[in-house]
Amino acid sequence: MKKLIGPFTQILTLAGLNLRGALKDDNLQIIHQGGVLVENGLIVAVDSFGALHKANPSTPIEEIIGDHVLLPGFVDCHTHICFAGSRAKDYAMRIQGKTYLEIAKAGGGIWDSVTQTRAADEALLKKLLLQRVERHLAEGVTTIEIKSGYGLDTQAELKQLRAIKAAATQTKASLVSTCLAAHMVPKDFSSSQAEYLSYVFHDLLPVIKNENLSNRVDIFIEESAFGADNALVYLNRAKQMGFDITVHADQFTTSGSAVAVKSGAVSADHLEASKDAEIKLLANSDTVAVVLPGASLGLGMAYAPARKLLDAGACLAIASDWNPGSAPMGDLLMQAAVMSAAEKLHTAEVFAGLTFRAAKALNLNDRGILTQGMRADMQAYPVNDYREILYQQGKLKPQIIY
Repeated sequence: MKKLIGPFTQILTLAGLNLRGALKDDNLQIIHQGGVLVENGLIVAVDSFGALHKANPSTPIEEIIGDHVLLPGFVDCHTHICFAGSRAKDYAMRIQGKTYLEIAKAGGGIWDSVTQTRAADEALLKKLLLQRVERHLAEGVTTIEIKSGYGLDTQAELKQLRAIKAAATQTKASLVSTCLAAHMVPKDFSSSQAEYLSYVFHDLLPVIKNENLSNRVDIFIEESAFGADNALVYLNRAKQMGFDITVHADQFTTSGSAVAVKSGAVSADHLEASKDAEIKLLANSDTVAVVLPGASLGLGMAYAPARKLLDAGACLAIASDWNPGSAPMGDLLMQAAVMSAAEKLHTAEVFAGLTFRAAKALNLNDRGILTQGMRADMQAYPVNDYREILYQQGKLKPQIIY
């Protein structure tokens, strides 16, 4: 059914913006007193409300009362929100100055989440996941990538991915699952990194393919997780199976971004440790650079070099990294707004990084821009000026979400 929605005080279509590199706010296309013509969940036209109404006089109208600024729905292209339990004790230790290793030795870290997630059944995981999804949706995030990685054996990983698939049928948000069985070598696996990755490749990935649980594979490349050589072999094998690949790269040490580029990964995520060489490498590749300000806030460490990445010409996306350990807050807009002040990101760059550039990191080309033929994933904020949205640093929430 066709309907005309509006009038909106301002519509930021984000059309016409480059996929890569720096952007200026002067590049933003703003339609004043605009409307959106929608049919069967797709955008038919975006124009002035008066012009659309005149051209479609018999089309039902969904009238918008009061000032509202319309944007594409946000795309969070990196989360870990399918988990059970809490890591509040980790956080308490971290702000006392304990190191990651000290926290892990005290029973915390990723393995703590693995233990708690393994103990939960699929129904509980789906329930907890849907609670987080609905909160994200209420904050304007209409597409959410969700990783496994708190199972670390075949059955527990499948349980997570099945919970994500089941949850996707019970929410208006679009959920994109990713297999992160290569999060770390589990403590109860007694062999090497290479043998664990071989186990995942042979025992888990074929089942994921057969059940259509995910078309994406991720790996954490870090001294505490997987080395670059083993990761490259695993990613190439996963790619040959037909999976899109992505990488947790350069969070504490470098090497991950080079693997991402060499393997043709769709994105390299984290990048807090990236230096000039890694920035140049990413900027000259087709790999999306995904920065995760939530992890920097949660760990009390520097942000990824977002400004330098943009100035070098990279395609930069911004995601929350919402997870129980290093990024427990999960408020994507707040994180992006706060990082933008520190990294001097322009409003256009932030909105691009939260929408169509983030969609690119998920290989989705049907959302993130308000124009004909795109999904009508939209959110409206109760203000008369789009600049209020970042100015209020996440405290302003969308009033209307489509």
